[in-house]
Amino acid sequence: MNVSEFDFELPEDLIAQHPVEPRDTSRLMVVNRENGGIAHHRFRDLTSLLNGGDVLVLNNTRVIPARLIGEKEGTEVKIEILLLKRLELDVWEALVKPGKRLKVGQRVSFGHGILVGELQEIMENGNRIIRFMYSGVFESILDQLGEMPLPPYITAQLEDRDRYQTVYAKERGSVAAPTAGLHFTPELLDELRKNGVEIVEILLHVGLGTFRPVKVDDIREHAMHSEYYRVGIEAAEQINRAKQEGRRVIAVGTTAARTLESAGHNGKVAPGEGWTDIFIYPGYSFQVVDVLLTNFHFPKSTLVMLVSALAGRELILKAYETAVQERYRFYSFGDAMLIL
Repeated sequence: MNVSEFDFELPEDLIAQHPVEPRDTSRLMVVNRENGGIAHHRFRDLTSLLNGGDVLVLNNTRVIPARLIGEKEGTEVKIEILLLKRLELDVWEALVKPGKRLKVGQRVSFGHGILVGELQEIMENGNRIIRFMYSGVFESILDQLGEMPLPPYITAQLEDRDRYQTVYAKERGSVAAPTAGLHFTPELLDELRKNGVEIVEILLHVGLGTFRPVKVDDIREHAMHSEYYRVGIEAAEQINRAKQEGRRVIAVGTTAARTLESAGHNGKVAPGEGWTDIFIYPGYSFQVVDVLLTNFHFPKSTLVMLVSALAGRELILKAYETAVQERYRFYSFGDAMLIL
C-alpha cells in the first residue's frame, strides 16, 4: 500500500490559525459509511446526531507547556528545548534546537537560572536526554517558564493557552492536544448527558510523533511512535456493557480510537495501562470503535490512514475533496468530521 494513495490537494489558506468561538460553533461534516452520504452541520448538532445509550469516549490528557527557550551557559546562544517524554523525575527525552550548538555535558539556563538543563546523551534517533536542576516543583516552574508547543503549521500567537486544551483535560503529560475534543463545551457535554449519552474518560498522552510524516513509500514499513495510555476498570466496564448490548462506542479523536483498539481484544476492552505504537491503516478490523469523531488531517499522514481504515479510502478522499470545495478549516484548530 503506497503512501501516495493517501494524498490530496490542500490549499494553505484552509489551515486554521485560530480557534473559533464559541468552541461548538465549528463546522461538522457527517460521513455515512453505509450509503456514502456527506452532510454538513455545526458541532453543536451532536445533540441530534448522537443517540441515547451511545458511549462517547474522551481522552482527558492535558497538554504541558513543553517548549522552553533559554541560553547556553556562559554564552548568549539561544537554545530551544521541547520536552517529549519523562524518563525519570528530573530526566526527559527532548528535542534540542539548534542541536549542534549543545554538546554532551553542556547546560542551558532558563529564567535566569530558575531552571537548568544539562545534556546527558544524544540518542540514535537524534533526540536528546536532558537532566534538569531546579528548586521547588518542576510542574510549577514549567507553568512559569514554558510555552505551549503549538504545531509548526500554526504560526499565529495563541493568546489564551487554555484554548489548546480540551475543557475536560485533567492529567498532564501531552505535548500536543487531542484536537477533536477542542470543540466541546461544558454545556454541550451536559446536554448530551441529559439526552442519555454516556461519557467515559480514558487517557493517552499525545506525543510529537503525531505530526511525524510517513517517509517510506510502502506504509507498512512506517514505524509508529509509542505513547502512554491507560483505561480504568470502570471505563472498560461501561464500554464492554455497551458493546454487549449493541450500543455505539464513539471515539473522540484518533488518540481515543488508538487507545481503545490497543486495549481491545475480541470486541472487549481490557482495563490497564502501557505503551502503544499501534498503526491503523486500511485492512485493519476495528475491535471496539463504532463511530469516530475527528478533525481534518494532513495529506499522506497516519491519521488519514486511520480514518481510511474505518470509512474506506475512496469515501475519505471524497469527503476531503468536498471539505476543500466547501472550505472547511483543517488541522488542530479546524473543523470536525463525524464518521458514522
